[in-house]
Amino acid sequence: MTAYPLLGSPLQLGPKTARNRIWMTAHATLLVKDHLFTEAHIAYYVARAKGGAAVITMEAMASHPTTQPYKGKAFAFDPRMVPEYAKLAEAVHEHGTLLLSQPWHRGRQTNSVTNGLPVWAPSAIPCGVYREMPHVMTGKDIAEIIEGYRLSARYSREGGLDGVEVHGMSHGYLLNQFLSPATNLRNDAYGGSLEDRMRIVMEILQACREELGPDMIMGMRLNSDDGHEGGLRPNDWADLAAEFEATGLIDYISLSHGTYINRMLIYPTAPEKHGFQLDATATVKARLKIPVVGVGRIVDPGEAEAYLTEGKLDFVGMARALVSDARWGAKALSGEGDKIRPCVGANWCMSTIFAQAPIGCIHNPSAGRELELDEDTLEPAETPRKVVVVGGGPGGMRAAWTLARRGHAVTLYEARQRLGGQVRWWAKADSRTELVGIVDWLEARLGDEDIDIRLNTRATEADLAGFDAVVIATGSTGLRHGWTMLRPEKWGGDPLPGADLPHVMAYSELLETDPVVGKRVVVFDTMGGRQGAVTAEYLTQRGAQVFFVTQLGQPSPDLAASRDWGKVHGMLRRAGVTFYVDRELTEITPNSVTMRDLYTGETETLGKIESVVMVQGGSANDALFHALGDSVETHLIGDAMSARRVNDAIKEGELAARKI
Repeated sequence: MTAYPLLGSPLQLGPKTARNRIWMTAHATLLVKDHLFTEAHIAYYVARAKGGAAVITMEAMASHPTTQPYKGKAFAFDPRMVPEYAKLAEAVHEHGTLLLSQPWHRGRQTNSVTNGLPVWAPSAIPCGVYREMPHVMTGKDIAEIIEGYRLSARYSREGGLDGVEVHGMSHGYLLNQFLSPATNLRNDAYGGSLEDRMRIVMEILQACREELGPDMIMGMRLNSDDGHEGGLRPNDWADLAAEFEATGLIDYISLSHGTYINRMLIYPTAPEKHGFQLDATATVKARLKIPVVGVGRIVDPGEAEAYLTEGKLDFVGMARALVSDARWGAKALSGEGDKIRPCVGANWCMSTIFAQAPIGCIHNPSAGRELELDEDTLEPAETPRKVVVVGGGPGGMRAAWTLARRGHAVTLYEARQRLGGQVRWWAKADSRTELVGIVDWLEARLGDEDIDIRLNTRATEADLAGFDAVVIATGSTGLRHGWTMLRPEKWGGDPLPGADLPHVMAYSELLETDPVVGKRVVVFDTMGGRQGAVTAEYLTQRGAQVFFVTQLGQPSPDLAASRDWGKVHGMLRRAGVTFYVDRELTEITPNSVTMRDLYTGETETLGKIESVVMVQGGSANDALFHALGDSVETHLIGDAMSARRVNDAIKEGELAARKI
């Protein structure tokens, strides 16, 4: 028996049966080498199959050489994929999971930088993200694309996969561009009427089914809402889905949202409502008899069961939730749903891909690194030791948990009254409240182990005597000297004139102590990450009028990696934040700040300022580490090493705990 009977129930999927309703949807990993899958891929997919996913759609693979946004893309049209598929299928099938490929083409939503080939599209309309003029596809080009999908299906069959999910109709990719009158301006057999706009898709479906035969699954990835003016909306997609089902060629439809005009409809960060896509999904599903896969920030098994009960979907599609916890399904269906590591909507998984690094998770260090950091195969310590962890932030908590699971006797010191460190401060901003799930989950895991936790205790050298090893996770303290990175010679001397005044504070002081700030506040952000945006948001929540000053060309440019910079900028503008870019502060007085334009040298003064908050990164709290010296085995992690990101602290806590 399970608390989620529908979620755990099998369902027919074309000629095969899925053992439950949990479906891992396709997402990039950058584990690809030479356009082929790797041993790391096998470990990644096996972890999710073993963890309870009934169906896995592997990451989107190029159906033609013209769709290569970066080198880490598998080529589905390459016969070298056959033995790769065979290895993957054998490993995944061992756990009763169905494995599908996903050939696709990005169309105009890519660039020609990586492969040196022109961007192909049905019409010469550039993408708003890549802004490259596409080549208008000829009849010969269209035939090449159809053949690429055919080959992709053939190699999937020869490689022993269970089926193919034809992609390109969702997220604004090539086949979506053909289907939508907003992006298809053709006047030949592949443009104009709905029938003609559908033609390329119909021909691809026919080609793929011919290769797959009746014994393999074939599905499609469609949008249920393009989400932009002139695009296809839920009723339009319902009509299209019904036409595709009527061919008798497909066994299921997987639905999503959005195009690159608004990528937050595809993979939104918190605080987007869980299940936000499912009303549109239900509109499409109402026209169909074949199973429907639905997605849209489904992260909780109770929510998933409710959506199934309401009939909004037949399969629960998840990507980021299964990046966060590979054992999501096994935990949910075995009565341990409360132990699922929650997806907190941080989109660190997207940021890693943006940086051309393998997929990662903000608080699952094993994601993409299953071969070396699999949580379920943690080796016990050869010799249990007495280990102390100093600092109860996410890095220290992770270190303590892994140390205890390996059999060490662990003591954890935390100077404050609550575990969680800076994560709890950042979660004070309305858009970041889900972040608290990171440390709440870790706190619960510490409760599962026999760990001596000492709160409200600032550890000293004397306290650490008698321990065999020490992990220093004491975090960092925000800087407030007022100089940008453009003035490195100033960092070791006096602060910016006025930066030492009592109404000037670092972001860490603001978020931890909630001082009185007044009605007009300057945020000076030199980092360009999320810290400045969260600080500004939190101040507006407290009723302040915020003036956001940065030496960078735009506020918080690093949010381009998580794809939500537009969403965040819009939120802050609606809250009344005024931005000043390309500026550095030159002076702070008790009631004003003066700033200088970096490129013209002109100065401007903002008056009636009651507080100034500096977002300049942090100074590592490493005094205890240096005081210990070589007297004991010591490991320095997280912000105590250098102020960085949550995922760095958690990963380093895990690595340190595995070394001891």
